[in-house]
Amino acid sequence: MYAAVVRSFDHAPRYESFDDPIAKGENEIVVDVLAAGLHPRVRAGASGSHYTSTQELPLIPGVDGVGRLPDGKLVYFVAPDTALGTMAEQAVIDYRQSVPLPDGVDPVMVAAAMNPAMSSWLALRKRITFEAGKRVLVLGATGSAGQMAIQIAKRLGASQVIAAGRDADLLNTLSNLGADSVVSMAGDPEEMATQVGEAAADVDVVIDYVWGQPAELIMPALLMRRSERDRAIDWIHIGSMAGTTIALRSELLRAANFRILGSGQGSISTADIVAELPALVAELAAGRLTVNAKAVPLSAVEATWNVPAPRSQRIVFTPTAAVTR
Repeated sequence: MYAAVVRSFDHAPRYESFDDPIAKGENEIVVDVLAAGLHPRVRAGASGSHYTSTQELPLIPGVDGVGRLPDGKLVYFVAPDTALGTMAEQAVIDYRQSVPLPDGVDPVMVAAAMNPAMSSWLALRKRITFEAGKRVLVLGATGSAGQMAIQIAKRLGASQVIAAGRDADLLNTLSNLGADSVVSMAGDPEEMATQVGEAAADVDVVIDYVWGQPAELIMPALLMRRSERDRAIDWIHIGSMAGTTIALRSELLRAANFRILGSGQGSISTADIVAELPALVAELAAGRLTVNAKAVPLSAVEATWNVPAPRSQRIVFTPTAAVTR
Protein backbone atom coordinates (compact mmCIF):
# COMPACT_ATOMS: atom_id res chain seq x y z
CA MET A 1 0.00 0.00 0.00
CA TYR A 2 0.94 3.68 -0.11
CA ALA A 3 1.11 5.78 3.03
CA ALA A 4 2.43 9.00 4.51
CA VAL A 5 5.61 7.86 6.26
CA VAL A 6 7.71 9.73 8.83
CA ARG A 7 11.31 8.55 8.93
CA SER A 8 12.74 11.66 10.61
CA PHE A 9 11.06 14.03 13.05
CA ASP A 10 12.77 16.89 11.22
CA HIS A 11 11.05 16.22 7.90
CA ALA A 12 7.48 16.17 6.67
CA PRO A 13 5.93 12.76 5.96
CA ARG A 14 6.67 11.36 2.50
CA TYR A 15 4.24 9.48 0.31
CA GLU A 16 5.80 6.08 -0.26
CA SER A 17 5.18 2.37 -0.42
CA PHE A 18 4.76 0.65 2.93
CA ASP A 19 3.96 -2.88 4.07
CA ASP A 20 0.27 -3.74 4.08
CA PRO A 21 -1.14 -3.81 7.62
CA ILE A 22 -2.15 -7.14 9.13
CA ALA A 23 -4.91 -7.61 11.70
CA LYS A 24 -3.65 -9.78 14.54
CA GLY A 25 -5.88 -9.19 17.56
CA GLU A 26 -9.28 -10.75 18.16
CA ASN A 27 -11.11 -7.44 17.65
CA GLU A 28 -8.89 -6.07 14.90
CA ILE A 29 -9.87 -5.59 11.27
CA VAL A 30 -8.25 -3.99 8.23
CA VAL A 31 -10.19 -1.10 6.68
CA ASP A 32 -9.72 0.93 3.54
CA VAL A 33 -9.08 4.47 4.70
CA LEU A 34 -11.24 7.04 2.92
CA ALA A 35 -10.31 10.16 4.88
CA ALA A 36 -7.91 11.15 7.69
CA GLY A 37 -7.72 14.59 9.25
CA LEU A 38 -4.56 16.63 9.69
CA HIS A 39 -5.18 17.73 13.27
CA PRO A 40 -2.73 19.63 15.52
CA ARG A 41 -2.42 16.41 17.53
CA VAL A 42 -1.30 14.63 14.35
CA ARG A 43 1.31 17.28 13.54
CA ALA A 44 2.69 17.04 17.07
CA GLY A 45 2.90 13.26 16.85
CA ALA A 46 4.69 13.39 13.50
CA SER A 47 7.28 15.79 14.93
CA GLY A 48 7.83 13.69 18.06
CA SER A 49 6.74 16.60 20.26
CA HIS A 50 3.40 15.30 21.54
CA TYR A 51 3.39 14.23 25.18
CA THR A 52 2.33 10.71 24.17
CA SER A 53 5.18 10.24 21.66
CA THR A 54 7.32 7.11 22.04
CA GLN A 55 9.89 8.45 19.53
CA GLU A 56 9.38 5.29 17.46
CA LEU A 57 10.27 5.52 13.76
CA PRO A 58 9.19 4.98 11.08
CA LEU A 59 5.62 5.98 11.79
CA ILE A 60 2.48 6.66 9.84
CA PRO A 61 0.72 9.74 11.26
CA GLY A 62 -2.98 9.98 11.89
CA VAL A 63 -5.09 9.34 14.98
CA ASP A 64 -8.53 8.78 13.47
CA GLY A 65 -10.36 8.50 10.20
CA VAL A 66 -13.22 7.22 8.15
CA GLY A 67 -12.82 3.72 6.74
CA ARG A 68 -14.65 1.16 4.66
CA LEU A 69 -15.12 -2.27 6.23
CA PRO A 70 -14.76 -5.43 4.15
CA ASP A 71 -18.57 -5.58 3.91
CA GLY A 72 -18.67 -2.10 2.37
CA LYS A 73 -20.05 -0.23 5.38
CA LEU A 74 -18.43 3.01 6.51
CA VAL A 75 -17.21 3.67 10.04
CA TYR A 76 -15.53 6.46 11.90
CA PHE A 77 -12.72 5.06 14.01
CA VAL A 78 -10.14 6.10 16.56
CA ALA A 79 -6.78 4.54 15.76
CA PRO A 80 -5.03 2.17 18.18
CA ASP A 81 -2.11 3.71 20.05
CA THR A 82 0.67 2.45 17.77
CA ALA A 83 3.13 3.91 15.26
CA LEU A 84 0.89 2.80 12.39
CA GLY A 85 -1.67 5.59 12.03
CA THR A 86 -4.42 6.42 9.58
CA MET A 87 -2.74 8.33 6.75
CA ALA A 88 -2.47 5.30 4.52
CA GLU A 89 -4.54 3.37 2.02
CA GLN A 90 -5.32 0.84 4.73
CA ALA A 91 -5.22 0.71 8.50
CA VAL A 92 -5.80 -1.81 11.25
CA ILE A 93 -8.55 -0.75 13.64
CA ASP A 94 -10.00 -2.13 16.83
CA TYR A 95 -13.62 -2.61 15.83
CA ARG A 96 -14.69 -1.69 19.37
CA GLN A 97 -13.27 1.81 18.81
CA SER A 98 -15.41 2.55 15.78
CA VAL A 99 -18.93 3.71 15.09
CA PRO A 100 -21.06 3.10 11.97
CA LEU A 101 -21.82 6.09 9.77
CA PRO A 102 -25.29 6.80 8.35
CA ASP A 103 -25.83 6.38 4.62
CA GLY A 104 -24.96 9.47 2.62
CA VAL A 105 -22.71 11.10 5.21
CA ASP A 106 -19.62 12.85 3.81
CA PRO A 107 -16.43 11.00 4.91
CA VAL A 108 -14.31 14.14 4.51
CA MET A 109 -16.63 16.17 6.73
CA VAL A 110 -16.62 13.50 9.44
CA ALA A 111 -12.84 13.11 9.33
CA ALA A 112 -12.41 16.87 9.56
CA ALA A 113 -14.90 17.44 12.35
CA MET A 114 -14.70 14.57 14.83
CA ASN A 115 -11.30 15.30 16.36
CA PRO A 116 -11.79 19.05 16.93
CA ALA A 117 -15.36 18.47 18.04
CA MET A 118 -14.37 15.76 20.49
CA SER A 119 -12.03 18.13 22.31
CA SER A 120 -14.79 20.35 23.68
CA TRP A 121 -17.50 17.65 23.63
CA LEU A 122 -15.47 15.41 25.93
CA ALA A 123 -14.30 18.33 28.07
CA LEU A 124 -17.87 19.41 28.80
CA ARG A 125 -19.35 15.93 29.00
CA LYS A 126 -16.60 14.07 30.86
CA ARG A 127 -14.22 16.44 32.62
CA ILE A 128 -16.75 18.63 34.43
CA THR A 129 -20.42 18.58 35.36
CA PHE A 130 -21.89 20.85 32.74
CA GLU A 131 -25.47 21.93 33.20
CA ALA A 132 -27.77 23.89 30.93
CA GLY A 133 -27.66 27.60 31.61
CA LYS A 134 -23.95 27.87 32.29
CA ARG A 135 -21.89 30.60 30.68
CA VAL A 136 -18.83 29.72 28.62
CA LEU A 137 -15.73 31.56 27.39
CA VAL A 138 -13.87 30.01 24.44
CA LEU A 139 -10.23 31.12 24.11
CA GLY A 140 -8.95 30.49 20.59
CA ALA A 141 -12.45 30.64 19.15
CA THR A 142 -11.37 31.42 15.59
CA GLY A 143 -9.59 28.08 15.18
CA SER A 144 -11.33 24.97 13.90
CA ALA A 145 -11.66 23.43 17.37
CA GLY A 146 -12.69 26.76 18.86
CA GLN A 147 -15.48 27.17 16.34
CA MET A 148 -16.66 23.67 17.18
CA ALA A 149 -16.55 24.53 20.89
CA ILE A 150 -18.93 27.44 20.35
CA GLN A 151 -21.44 25.20 18.60
CA ILE A 152 -21.10 22.37 21.09
CA ALA A 153 -21.45 24.58 24.16
CA LYS A 154 -24.68 25.91 22.70
CA ARG A 155 -25.92 22.42 21.81
CA LEU A 156 -25.28 21.31 25.39
CA GLY A 157 -27.30 24.17 26.80
CA ALA A 158 -24.96 27.08 27.47
CA SER A 159 -26.93 30.26 28.10
CA GLN A 160 -24.09 32.45 26.90
CA VAL A 161 -20.96 31.78 24.83
CA ILE A 162 -18.26 34.45 24.61
CA ALA A 163 -15.81 33.87 21.77
CA ALA A 164 -12.28 35.25 22.05
CA GLY A 165 -9.76 35.05 19.21
CA ARG A 166 -7.21 36.94 17.17
CA ASP A 167 -8.65 36.78 13.66
CA ALA A 168 -10.84 39.88 13.36
CA ASP A 169 -12.56 38.78 10.16
CA LEU A 170 -13.52 35.40 11.60
CA LEU A 171 -14.60 36.89 14.93
CA ASN A 172 -17.24 38.87 13.12
CA THR A 173 -18.75 35.66 11.71
CA LEU A 174 -18.94 33.65 14.93
CA SER A 175 -22.42 34.81 15.82
CA ASN A 176 -23.52 32.57 12.96
CA LEU A 177 -22.21 29.61 14.97
CA GLY A 178 -23.95 30.66 18.19
CA ALA A 179 -21.54 33.09 19.85
CA ASP A 180 -23.45 35.66 21.89
CA SER A 181 -20.53 38.09 21.95
CA VAL A 182 -16.94 38.27 20.76
CA VAL A 183 -13.77 39.85 22.09
CA SER A 184 -10.45 40.32 20.31
CA MET A 185 -7.24 38.73 21.57
CA ALA A 186 -5.09 40.84 19.24
CA GLY A 187 -3.01 43.86 20.22
CA ASP A 188 -1.20 44.67 23.45
CA PRO A 189 -1.24 41.59 25.74
CA GLU A 190 -2.12 43.49 28.92
CA GLU A 191 -4.90 45.45 27.24
CA MET A 192 -6.17 42.27 25.62
CA ALA A 193 -6.34 40.50 28.99
CA THR A 194 -8.27 43.39 30.49
CA GLN A 195 -10.78 43.35 27.64
CA VAL A 196 -11.33 39.60 27.93
CA GLY A 197 -11.54 39.79 31.72
CA GLU A 198 -14.18 42.51 31.58
CA ALA A 199 -16.21 40.70 28.92
CA ALA A 200 -16.13 37.28 30.60
CA ALA A 201 -15.80 38.01 34.32
CA ASP A 202 -18.82 35.96 35.32
CA VAL A 203 -18.53 32.88 33.11
CA ASP A 204 -18.74 29.43 34.65
CA VAL A 205 -16.43 27.60 32.23
CA VAL A 206 -13.38 28.56 30.18
CA ILE A 207 -12.46 26.31 27.25
CA ASP A 208 -8.82 27.16 26.55
CA TYR A 209 -7.08 26.28 23.30
CA VAL A 210 -4.41 28.96 23.81
CA TRP A 211 -2.59 28.62 27.16
CA GLY A 212 0.81 30.38 27.39
CA GLN A 213 1.04 34.13 28.06
CA PRO A 214 -2.58 34.93 27.09
CA ALA A 215 -3.96 32.49 29.66
CA GLU A 216 -1.46 33.69 32.26
CA LEU A 217 -2.65 37.29 31.84
CA ILE A 218 -6.36 36.57 31.40
CA MET A 219 -6.68 34.47 34.57
CA PRO A 220 -6.15 37.33 37.06
CA ALA A 221 -7.91 39.85 34.83
CA LEU A 222 -11.01 37.65 34.80
CA LEU A 223 -10.99 36.24 38.32
CA MET A 224 -10.49 39.58 40.07
CA ARG A 225 -13.50 41.03 38.25
CA ARG A 226 -15.98 38.31 39.20
CA SER A 227 -19.07 39.62 40.96
CA GLU A 228 -19.13 36.48 43.14
CA ARG A 229 -15.69 35.00 43.55
CA ASP A 230 -17.03 32.05 45.51
CA ARG A 231 -19.07 30.88 42.52
CA ALA A 232 -17.24 27.99 40.86
CA ILE A 233 -15.37 28.46 37.61
CA ASP A 234 -13.72 25.62 35.67
CA TRP A 235 -10.79 26.47 33.41
CA ILE A 236 -10.32 23.55 31.01
CA HIS A 237 -6.97 23.50 29.23
CA ILE A 238 -7.13 21.71 25.88
CA GLY A 239 -4.61 23.33 23.53
CA SER A 240 -1.34 25.26 23.71
CA MET A 241 -1.31 27.50 20.65
CA ALA A 242 0.46 30.29 22.56
CA GLY A 243 2.83 28.17 24.65
CA THR A 244 3.04 25.12 26.88
CA THR A 245 3.76 26.83 30.21
CA ILE A 246 2.34 29.60 32.38
CA ALA A 247 3.35 31.30 35.64
CA LEU A 248 0.38 30.80 37.95
CA ARG A 249 -0.01 33.27 40.81
CA SER A 250 -0.76 31.28 43.96
CA GLU A 251 -3.30 33.78 45.29
CA LEU A 252 -5.58 33.11 42.34
CA LEU A 253 -6.29 29.66 43.75
CA ARG A 254 -7.29 31.19 47.08
CA ALA A 255 -9.03 34.36 45.96
CA ALA A 256 -11.65 32.60 43.83
CA ASN A 257 -13.43 29.26 43.59
CA PHE A 258 -11.14 28.39 40.70
CA ARG A 259 -10.34 24.98 39.30
CA ILE A 260 -7.84 24.30 36.50
CA LEU A 261 -7.94 20.95 34.74
CA GLY A 262 -6.90 19.49 31.43
CA SER A 263 -8.77 17.47 28.88
CA GLY A 264 -6.98 15.21 26.44
CA GLN A 265 -5.55 11.78 25.79
CA GLY A 266 -4.89 10.19 29.18
CA SER A 267 -7.33 12.29 31.21
CA ILE A 268 -10.33 10.45 29.74
CA SER A 269 -10.51 6.69 29.37
CA THR A 270 -10.72 5.10 25.94
CA ALA A 271 -14.02 3.52 26.97
CA ASP A 272 -15.48 6.92 27.84
CA ILE A 273 -14.26 8.40 24.56
CA VAL A 274 -15.76 5.58 22.49
CA ALA A 275 -19.04 5.83 24.39
CA GLU A 276 -19.43 9.44 23.24
CA LEU A 277 -18.74 8.79 19.55
CA PRO A 278 -22.28 7.79 18.44
CA ALA A 279 -23.86 10.94 19.87
CA LEU A 280 -21.28 13.16 18.24
CA VAL A 281 -21.60 11.38 14.89
CA ALA A 282 -25.36 11.89 15.10
CA GLU A 283 -24.87 15.63 15.63
CA LEU A 284 -22.64 15.85 12.56
CA ALA A 285 -24.84 13.67 10.37
CA ALA A 286 -27.85 15.80 11.23
CA GLY A 287 -26.01 18.95 10.18
CA ARG A 288 -26.16 20.51 13.64
CA LEU A 289 -22.39 21.12 13.65
CA THR A 290 -20.43 22.63 10.78
CA VAL A 291 -16.75 22.49 9.85
CA ASN A 292 -14.56 24.05 7.16
CA ALA A 293 -12.95 20.99 5.54
CA LYS A 294 -10.52 20.82 2.63
CA ALA A 295 -9.84 17.47 0.95
CA VAL A 296 -6.29 16.88 -0.31
CA PRO A 297 -4.98 13.70 -2.00
CA LEU A 298 -2.68 11.77 0.31
CA SER A 299 -0.09 11.75 -2.49
CA ALA A 300 0.35 15.50 -1.82
CA VAL A 301 1.12 15.05 1.86
CA GLU A 302 4.76 16.19 1.70
CA ALA A 303 3.97 19.31 -0.31
CA THR A 304 0.97 20.17 1.90
CA TRP A 305 2.27 19.39 5.36
CA ASN A 306 4.16 22.61 6.13
CA VAL A 307 2.13 25.01 4.01
CA PRO A 308 0.32 27.44 6.33
CA ALA A 309 -3.45 27.00 6.20
CA PRO A 310 -6.19 29.02 7.88
CA ARG A 311 -6.59 27.88 11.48
CA SER A 312 -10.30 27.66 10.87
CA GLN A 313 -9.79 25.10 8.10
CA ARG A 314 -9.16 21.41 8.64
CA ILE A 315 -7.19 19.57 5.95
CA VAL A 316 -8.28 16.00 5.29
CA PHE A 317 -6.07 13.59 3.35
CA THR A 318 -7.81 11.16 1.04
CA PRO A 319 -5.99 8.00 -0.08
CA THR A 320 -7.41 7.91 -3.61
CA ALA A 321 -6.70 4.24 -4.18
CA ALA A 322 -8.81 3.38 -1.15
CA VAL A 323 -11.62 5.65 -2.29
CA THR A 324 -11.90 3.95 -5.67
CA ARG A 325 -11.21 0.42 -4.53
